[in-house]
Amino acid sequence: MSTENQDVDLVGDRTVENVVRASLLAALTGAFAYVVFPHPLSPTEVTLQVLGVYLAGIMLGPLWGGVAMVVYLAAGALGAPVFLGGSSGIGALLGPTGGYLLSYPLAAAVVGAVVHGGPTLRDPAEAGLVRLVGGMALGTLVVYALGAAGLLVFGGSDIETAVVGGALVFLPAEALKAAAAVGIVRSDAIAAR
Repeated sequence: MSTENQDVDLVGDRTVENVVRASLLAALTGAFAYVVFPHPLSPTEVTLQVLGVYLAGIMLGPLWGGVAMVVYLAAGALGAPVFLGGSSGIGALLGPTGGYLLSYPLAAAVVGAVVHGGPTLRDPAEAGLVRLVGGMALGTLVVYALGAAGLLVFGGSDIETAVVGGALVFLPAEALKAAAAVGIVRSDAIAAR
Protein backbone atom coordinates (compact mmCIF):
# COMPACT_ATOMS: atom_id res chain seq x y z
CA MET A 1 0.00 0.00 0.00
CA SER A 2 1.44 3.32 -1.06
CA THR A 3 1.61 6.20 1.38
CA GLU A 4 2.69 8.85 -1.11
CA ASN A 5 0.93 12.18 -1.05
CA GLN A 6 0.60 14.20 -4.20
CA ASP A 7 -0.23 17.85 -4.45
CA VAL A 8 -2.97 18.72 -6.88
CA ASP A 9 -3.35 22.29 -8.06
CA LEU A 10 -6.99 23.07 -8.75
CA VAL A 11 -6.04 26.39 -10.29
CA GLY A 12 -2.71 27.72 -11.44
CA ASP A 13 -0.65 30.26 -9.54
CA ARG A 14 -1.28 32.87 -12.23
CA THR A 15 -5.06 32.54 -11.80
CA VAL A 16 -4.77 32.91 -8.03
CA GLU A 17 -2.59 35.99 -8.51
CA ASN A 18 -5.12 37.52 -10.92
CA VAL A 19 -8.04 36.82 -8.57
CA VAL A 20 -6.17 38.53 -5.73
CA ARG A 21 -5.24 41.50 -7.91
CA ALA A 22 -8.84 41.81 -9.19
CA SER A 23 -10.13 41.71 -5.61
CA LEU A 24 -7.68 44.41 -4.55
CA LEU A 25 -8.71 46.69 -7.43
CA ALA A 26 -12.38 46.06 -6.60
CA ALA A 27 -11.70 47.04 -2.98
CA LEU A 28 -9.77 50.13 -4.08
CA THR A 29 -12.68 51.20 -6.28
CA GLY A 30 -14.98 50.75 -3.29
CA ALA A 31 -12.70 52.94 -1.18
CA PHE A 32 -12.70 55.55 -3.95
CA ALA A 33 -16.53 55.70 -3.66
CA TYR A 34 -16.09 57.40 -0.29
CA VAL A 35 -14.26 60.34 -1.85
CA VAL A 36 -17.28 62.41 -2.85
CA PHE A 37 -17.46 65.97 -4.13
CA PRO A 38 -20.78 67.66 -4.91
CA HIS A 39 -21.08 69.07 -8.40
CA PRO A 40 -23.28 72.17 -8.70
CA LEU A 41 -24.13 71.49 -12.34
CA SER A 42 -25.09 67.83 -12.01
CA PRO A 43 -27.67 65.64 -10.28
CA THR A 44 -24.85 63.27 -9.28
CA GLU A 45 -21.64 63.77 -7.34
CA VAL A 46 -18.01 63.42 -8.40
CA THR A 47 -16.22 60.39 -6.93
CA LEU A 48 -12.88 58.72 -7.60
CA GLN A 49 -14.52 55.44 -8.64
CA VAL A 50 -13.65 55.94 -12.30
CA LEU A 51 -9.98 56.17 -11.30
CA GLY A 52 -10.42 52.62 -9.99
CA VAL A 53 -11.95 51.61 -13.32
CA TYR A 54 -8.98 53.11 -15.18
CA LEU A 55 -6.45 51.40 -12.94
CA ALA A 56 -8.23 48.04 -13.20
CA GLY A 57 -8.06 48.16 -17.00
CA ILE A 58 -4.49 49.45 -17.08
CA MET A 59 -3.04 47.14 -14.43
CA LEU A 60 -5.08 43.99 -15.06
CA GLY A 61 -5.90 44.14 -18.75
CA PRO A 62 -9.27 43.71 -20.43
CA LEU A 63 -10.29 40.36 -18.93
CA TRP A 64 -9.20 40.72 -15.31
CA GLY A 65 -9.93 44.46 -15.25
CA GLY A 66 -13.52 43.66 -16.21
CA VAL A 67 -13.60 40.84 -13.64
CA ALA A 68 -12.41 43.27 -10.94
CA MET A 69 -15.34 45.55 -11.66
CA VAL A 70 -17.79 42.62 -11.68
CA VAL A 71 -16.45 41.67 -8.23
CA TYR A 72 -16.93 45.28 -7.15
CA LEU A 73 -20.54 45.35 -8.38
CA ALA A 74 -21.32 41.96 -6.86
CA ALA A 75 -19.94 43.04 -3.48
CA GLY A 76 -22.05 46.18 -3.54
CA ALA A 77 -25.16 44.38 -4.74
CA LEU A 78 -24.78 41.88 -1.89
CA GLY A 79 -24.64 44.64 0.71
CA ALA A 80 -21.01 45.75 1.06
CA PRO A 81 -21.03 49.56 1.41
CA VAL A 82 -18.87 50.21 -1.65
CA PHE A 83 -21.04 52.42 -3.83
CA LEU A 84 -21.39 56.22 -3.79
CA GLY A 85 -20.77 57.44 -0.26
CA GLY A 86 -21.11 53.95 1.28
CA SER A 87 -24.40 52.92 -0.27
CA SER A 88 -25.07 49.35 -1.37
CA GLY A 89 -27.70 46.97 -2.66
CA ILE A 90 -29.52 46.25 -5.89
CA GLY A 91 -31.36 49.56 -5.52
CA ALA A 92 -28.11 51.44 -6.15
CA LEU A 93 -27.63 49.52 -9.40
CA LEU A 94 -31.19 50.29 -10.51
CA GLY A 95 -31.23 53.89 -9.25
CA PRO A 96 -30.30 57.12 -11.02
CA THR A 97 -26.55 56.41 -10.86
CA GLY A 98 -26.93 52.73 -11.76
CA GLY A 99 -25.90 53.28 -15.38
CA TYR A 100 -22.51 54.55 -14.26
CA LEU A 101 -21.96 51.56 -11.98
CA LEU A 102 -23.12 49.02 -14.56
CA SER A 103 -20.73 50.51 -17.12
CA TYR A 104 -17.62 49.80 -15.03
CA PRO A 105 -16.86 46.23 -16.20
CA LEU A 106 -17.19 47.19 -19.87
CA ALA A 107 -15.22 50.42 -19.38
CA ALA A 108 -12.37 48.61 -17.59
CA ALA A 109 -12.29 46.03 -20.39
CA VAL A 110 -12.15 48.78 -23.03
CA VAL A 111 -9.35 50.61 -21.19
CA GLY A 112 -7.44 47.35 -20.82
CA ALA A 113 -7.91 46.34 -24.46
CA VAL A 114 -6.58 49.67 -25.73
CA VAL A 115 -3.69 49.96 -23.26
CA HIS A 116 -2.56 46.35 -23.79
CA GLY A 117 -3.33 46.29 -27.53
CA GLY A 118 -5.75 43.38 -27.21
CA PRO A 119 -6.51 40.57 -24.79
CA THR A 120 -2.89 39.69 -23.97
CA LEU A 121 -1.63 41.28 -20.77
CA ARG A 122 1.53 43.33 -21.23
CA ASP A 123 3.51 45.56 -18.92
CA PRO A 124 1.39 48.75 -18.69
CA ALA A 125 4.52 50.80 -18.00
CA GLU A 126 5.57 50.10 -21.60
CA ALA A 127 2.35 51.54 -23.04
CA GLY A 128 2.80 54.89 -24.71
CA LEU A 129 1.08 58.00 -23.43
CA VAL A 130 -1.25 58.09 -26.45
CA ARG A 131 -2.34 54.49 -25.79
CA LEU A 132 -2.91 55.20 -22.07
CA VAL A 133 -4.88 58.40 -22.65
CA GLY A 134 -6.78 56.90 -25.59
CA GLY A 135 -7.82 53.90 -23.53
CA MET A 136 -9.05 56.06 -20.70
CA ALA A 137 -10.86 58.40 -23.10
CA LEU A 138 -12.76 55.45 -24.60
CA GLY A 139 -13.45 54.08 -21.12
CA THR A 140 -14.81 57.49 -20.11
CA LEU A 141 -17.07 57.48 -23.16
CA VAL A 142 -18.48 54.10 -22.07
CA VAL A 143 -19.01 55.28 -18.48
CA TYR A 144 -20.79 58.47 -19.46
CA ALA A 145 -22.85 56.99 -22.30
CA LEU A 146 -24.25 54.34 -19.97
CA GLY A 147 -24.40 56.78 -17.05
CA ALA A 148 -26.49 59.23 -19.06
CA ALA A 149 -28.70 56.37 -20.24
CA GLY A 150 -29.18 55.37 -16.60
CA LEU A 151 -30.19 58.90 -15.69
CA LEU A 152 -32.77 58.79 -18.48
CA VAL A 153 -34.14 55.34 -17.63
CA PHE A 154 -33.76 55.11 -13.84
CA GLY A 155 -33.65 58.77 -12.87
CA GLY A 156 -36.36 60.22 -15.07
CA SER A 157 -34.05 62.92 -16.42
CA ASP A 158 -34.63 64.58 -19.75
CA ILE A 159 -32.00 64.06 -22.45
CA GLU A 160 -30.36 67.48 -21.98
CA THR A 161 -29.96 67.00 -18.21
CA ALA A 162 -28.70 63.45 -18.71
CA VAL A 163 -26.08 64.38 -21.31
CA VAL A 164 -24.98 67.78 -20.03
CA GLY A 165 -25.51 67.35 -16.27
CA GLY A 166 -24.71 63.65 -16.19
CA ALA A 167 -21.72 63.51 -18.51
CA LEU A 168 -20.26 66.66 -20.05
CA VAL A 169 -19.84 68.58 -16.80
CA PHE A 170 -17.70 65.74 -15.43
CA LEU A 171 -15.09 65.74 -18.20
CA PRO A 172 -12.66 68.08 -16.39
CA ALA A 173 -12.76 65.79 -13.33
CA GLU A 174 -12.17 62.75 -15.55
CA ALA A 175 -9.16 64.47 -17.12
CA LEU A 176 -7.68 64.89 -13.63
CA LYS A 177 -8.34 61.21 -12.82
CA ALA A 178 -6.73 60.17 -16.11
CA ALA A 179 -3.70 62.30 -15.28
CA ALA A 180 -3.50 60.63 -11.86
CA ALA A 181 -3.68 57.18 -13.50
CA VAL A 182 -0.87 58.09 -15.90
CA GLY A 183 1.17 59.36 -12.96
CA ILE A 184 0.60 56.11 -11.07
CA VAL A 185 1.62 53.98 -14.05
CA ARG A 186 4.65 56.12 -14.79
CA SER A 187 5.76 56.23 -11.14
CA ASP A 188 5.51 52.44 -11.01
CA ALA A 189 7.69 52.23 -14.12
CA ILE A 190 10.27 54.58 -12.61
CA ALA A 191 10.31 52.67 -9.30
CA ALA A 192 10.86 49.37 -11.16
CA ARG A 193 14.07 50.66 -12.79
